Amino acid sequence: MRGGAWCVCPRAPVLLRRWLCVGGGASGGQAQRGVRFFSSEAPPTLPARARVLICGGGVVGTSVAYHLAKLGWTEILLLEQGRLGAGTTRFCAGIVSVAKPLSIESQMADYSSALYERLQQETGVSTGFVRTGSLCLAQNQDRFLSLKRLASRLKALGVACSIIKPKEVSKLHPLVNIHDLVGALHLPGDAVVSPPDVNHAMAVAAAANGVQIFEHTSVTHVLMKNGHVAAVETDRGSVECEYFVNCAGQWAYELGQSSEVKVSVPLHGCEHFYLLTKPLSEPLPSDSPVVIDMDGRIYARSWHGGILSGGFEKNPKPIFTEGRNQLEVQNMQEDWDHFEPMLSALLRRMPALEACEVQQLVNCPESFTPDMRCLMGETPGAGGYFVLAGMNSSGLSFAGGAGKFLAEWMTHGYPSANVWPLDIKRFGNLQSSRTFLRHRVMEVMPLLYELKVPRWDFQTGRQLRTSPLYDRLDTQGARWMEKHGFERAKYFVPAGKDLLALDQSKTFYKPDWFDIVGAEVKCCKEAVCVIDMSSFTKFELTSSGDQALHLLQRLCANDLDVPVGHIVHTGMLNARGGYENDCSVVRLSKNSFFIISPTDQQVHCWSWMKQHMPSDPQLHLEDVSWKYTALNLIGPRAMDVLSELSYVSMTPEHFPSLFCKEMSVGYANGIRVMSMTHTGEPGFMLYIPIEYALHVYNEVMSVGQKYGIRNAGYYALRSLRIEKFFAFWGQDLDSFTTPLECGREFRVKFDKDTDFLGRAALLQQRELGVTRRFLMLVLEDHDAELDLWPWWGEPIYRSGQLAGTTSSSAYSYTLQRHVCLGFIRRLEDGAPAVITPEFINRGDYEVEIAGQRFPAKAKLYPFSSLFAQQRRRKEDLELSNFQSK
Repeated sequence: MRGGAWCVCPRAPVLLRRWLCVGGGASGGQAQRGVRFFSSEAPPTLPARARVLICGGGVVGTSVAYHLAKLGWTEILLLEQGRLGAGTTRFCAGIVSVAKPLSIESQMADYSSALYERLQQETGVSTGFVRTGSLCLAQNQDRFLSLKRLASRLKALGVACSIIKPKEVSKLHPLVNIHDLVGALHLPGDAVVSPPDVNHAMAVAAAANGVQIFEHTSVTHVLMKNGHVAAVETDRGSVECEYFVNCAGQWAYELGQSSEVKVSVPLHGCEHFYLLTKPLSEPLPSDSPVVIDMDGRIYARSWHGGILSGGFEKNPKPIFTEGRNQLEVQNMQEDWDHFEPMLSALLRRMPALEACEVQQLVNCPESFTPDMRCLMGETPGAGGYFVLAGMNSSGLSFAGGAGKFLAEWMTHGYPSANVWPLDIKRFGNLQSSRTFLRHRVMEVMPLLYELKVPRWDFQTGRQLRTSPLYDRLDTQGARWMEKHGFERAKYFVPAGKDLLALDQSKTFYKPDWFDIVGAEVKCCKEAVCVIDMSSFTKFELTSSGDQALHLLQRLCANDLDVPVGHIVHTGMLNARGGYENDCSVVRLSKNSFFIISPTDQQVHCWSWMKQHMPSDPQLHLEDVSWKYTALNLIGPRAMDVLSELSYVSMTPEHFPSLFCKEMSVGYANGIRVMSMTHTGEPGFMLYIPIEYALHVYNEVMSVGQKYGIRNAGYYALRSLRIEKFFAFWGQDLDSFTTPLECGREFRVKFDKDTDFLGRAALLQQRELGVTRRFLMLVLEDHDAELDLWPWWGEPIYRSGQLAGTTSSSAYSYTLQRHVCLGFIRRLEDGAPAVITPEFINRGDYEVEIAGQRFPAKAKLYPFSSLFAQQRRRKEDLELSNFQSK
């Protein structure tokens, strides 16, 4: 590849036409009448007030403005510190692809593609939209399997795609060298666009709907009043507003920190390189498919008869934005040495480019988040402060759909799809450390194209939050995973096992930890196991009178007016009847409650409860997650261990199910012992003040030796809870799932005195019937030794028709089969129809794993009765054998 004509200067910013008054000089289509762009050449005064102020004039900010205006909002003000679209947007590669790891991301990209195509008709501004399709290449079987899994999921979303052979790749894109390929995923609906033109069209459409846009205006401070956005200070004056949207891209972190109430926006910038060539001797057609070679870490698309090609290298270069302005960060220098591995990969994939001439090596900024998902939603503790940023180099693919969802969120209080995987409240302040972000971003950027098998874990930013027992468990062979920054044991490797080989094993098939977890499950069922579950979120709600009870009765669907010491499993529902939280509540005293929620609900649950709490100094909510270590004793011998340590009978007659009592365990007082395990197995949860944690654990393990005690991890917990049909929030339950849809109507008390949130929606749903249903699927004719394993997101077919997807799955060591949990819908003539038990029972079911369908038996109830039958048959057989002797 010749480099005689390359240029170090980045492309010039997009030149936007400007209209300084209504109807002034507009041309190019009906939609442009009334457009208002204000630049520094004739700077008018900022309006004194706006309903919403959006910071950031890239494709994300203009998308939010456009969709808010479409939803009828007025007094929308968009501010850009430089020129519109002159930030990351103008450097985008222009690829719009639905090949994303999460379904919600694929939905956003699919919507964005349709939006960019129709913007041309709506505004008369060309967006450069060309439906090229794309080719995701696989150089090995594991990558090919991951593409097959992706294809199954995309088809369930209605996205056209197909798995093709290497020869078909060559037909679709003759430049691609196919000698080392095993196959590819073809996505005919993917497209390329001109990012500056998309941004221009979006701005024109937004302005035509009344949005005021000001360039060269920097936001310096967001002012709060009573915990809500009140005004925004800029370098050109203050603006009062009700809502603020941070779409500042790589500056979103600094902008959040500059607010009167600091807002955590965990993202960090990295340098991103791509190459532009001059037209080839035989110019590449503009509709040539985009090539994504993740094994080679590169992508390539047609660009003005030549090639645009970039990638995600293993050794990224972080950007340090502190104290630097937009121009300093964006005028970054080329680095040919750094780009060389990607250039070599490009030439291996497209050898014909060896003779082409380089026009430019572009070095542009991109922002990345700690988990490779964008940040969206209202921030906790700052009412009216919304964020949409951290696009992880997919800003153009996501901008249209993400802007739509955020606008719906701001308008209706919730978007039209489940965006919890992107909700900014999945993070807390603990992920805002600059050091953490710098280290994590250097892992995240390469991971975008890394092959990720199920149960992979981040390696950076670890040991941030740990249980007091971490070191002790680590020396006993614990293998760790991270959840919300908290280290949790997956399983425990027995002495003598090859730890290195176990840690490095990656597969879509039967994992190497299979027998280890099986032994832990067996111990939970036959003896006693200990699982450290300290990561669970824990709150205490107290009041001087009955305010705490009144609040919980309003928030919770179940009845919390129970005797002291009783435990209630309940959902906190939204107005639609969907789960905002799934928790266990203990009544500690008449006016004091202990609330236990999933680990990643810490920020979300706190925010939800504070949002609905009255302003009453006598009502107090405290996050006590850090105060208690939680030990889960599971198994039939758990009562023997605790009885011996507490000198109290722990039989069901003396300690009934779903009961809590403060007890002494060993020398430690004040241990909250609860008769529940989150698995359906017998046992107890121990909530231990952290200073006693090590003592209690040591005593439990010491006394438990005679009962066959051992440590267990979350993989065993997962297997136990799934075979008992236990749904978990964030995996099976979300804000769009109601108790009636997942068989939990028994946890809803319609007749309690308080009109709880979601009651009206549930009553209506009960009257009309549910159109989706949570069920259990037990795979048949599936060989756990040889066949691909299900994990989550697999399509469910009923009588040959797509009916839904799995939400979680695990191998049941009791049934010796895989069990999947998931939702199915019923459609008649394309419209939702009521699902009845009869409808479910008379269907023939299949679960598709990477294109292969496996028959499954559907159940609407747990297998507890089946386990009991198996146990009785075993006991009867043992008795008959004994009697025959």
